[in-house]
Amino acid sequence: MTDEPVADGGLTEEESEVLKRIDREGIDFLRLQFTDILGTVKNVSVPAEQAEKAFTEGIYFDGSSIEGFVRIQESDMRLKPDATTFAVLPWRDTSARLICDVIDTTTGEPFEGDPRAVLKDALARAEKLGYEVNAAPEPEFFLFEEDEEGKATTNTNDAGGYFDVAPKDLASDVRRDIIYGLEEMGFDIEASHHEVAEGQHEINFEYDDALSTADNVATFRTVVRAIAAQHDLHATFMPKPIAKVNGSGMHVHFSLFTDGENAFHDEDDEFDLSEVAKQFTAGVLDHAPALAAVTNPTVNSYKRLVPGYEAPVYVAWSDRNRSALIRKPAARVPAASRIEARFPDPSCNPYLAFAVLIHAGLDGIEKEMDCEDPIRENIYEFDEQKREEYGIETLPTNLGEAIDALENDDTVYEALGPHVGPKFVEAKRAEFADYLVDVSDWELDRYLETF
Repeated sequence: MTDEPVADGGLTEEESEVLKRIDREGIDFLRLQFTDILGTVKNVSVPAEQAEKAFTEGIYFDGSSIEGFVRIQESDMRLKPDATTFAVLPWRDTSARLICDVIDTTTGEPFEGDPRAVLKDALARAEKLGYEVNAAPEPEFFLFEEDEEGKATTNTNDAGGYFDVAPKDLASDVRRDIIYGLEEMGFDIEASHHEVAEGQHEINFEYDDALSTADNVATFRTVVRAIAAQHDLHATFMPKPIAKVNGSGMHVHFSLFTDGENAFHDEDDEFDLSEVAKQFTAGVLDHAPALAAVTNPTVNSYKRLVPGYEAPVYVAWSDRNRSALIRKPAARVPAASRIEARFPDPSCNPYLAFAVLIHAGLDGIEKEMDCEDPIRENIYEFDEQKREEYGIETLPTNLGEAIDALENDDTVYEALGPHVGPKFVEAKRAEFADYLVDVSDWELDRYLETF
């Protein structure tokens, strides 16, 4: 925004246009949105008359109340709205949303604990190397019925399966309303369909620059939940809400562009991938165990990352099968050459997840890492001996192992920054410790009357 022309009154032209839209569209309230380090969307609601002040001075809030931000004696923080993110909320047509950067009031600089700032740092590194980063996600979610008190159950609202239609897919109207809502907020929707498990769905939106895409993921989760609630359904992005069925992933497609050209494309390569693309891929694979702590950040994430349910657990890449961590999708035109990271799940903080994936890939480019040949066989069918023969490792089996890997990987840990890294590890170690001392229903069912 600092490069935008400044209009009268110290506002950029983009900010001035937002003020005109607020007046023209009868907006009463603004939600100033940001996320904590765990990816939970937070917002401060202000009357629309405060919009100009928000742009010129910012809106102050208590940062000590936000997960992983600051201590109580350092509590004053400031929200600086990004005018390019203005969107009217489809379920409240007199309210609008602006995504904000968090400013440290002591220094006046971007707060290093703001996940959006962490992603901006990753993109700045890419820019120094001459690259723009594009990303496109495929977030999956479940729709569950609510009980008489309006609380979520794990009863799915349909018995549909992959690509099913009505009457098995009873949520097509819900997906339609979600898509209408997303389009009203500026999304370009590519496709939507019923996923493999009962009650599971996927809506894909077009690729964009990585920052806009991360903003869109945060918005997407909010819109899906809000519109599902209008249908008396609960939408969840929990990776594995039902045992022994497919969990929800969020595959992320990446490509790097230089001067408008796709730096990942090489028509002379067998796979249409450039050396840069292969080095980027090698970097992600090299740092995969540590990346998992951020891209798969909950105890529940590792209930999804098991063989047999279409979730990738093997550190390899392929141009064909989906058992590998990274897949090279078919591309009909040069601009579409990309890689698909298949292991992230939708519980991640999109800003942090994109940031560490980008840093890992750029590390591969800077170090000119060699990319092993793709594995074209189904790795799920390999025994341990064959995996060792191919040199295929696996992702961590639980959150504790992933956090250990994160702390031992300087590239990924430092990608989170000096504030977020320690705070993130602290929060996740506490989560895993709490999980370890809990007694689950499975244990009670298995052991209570047996021993």
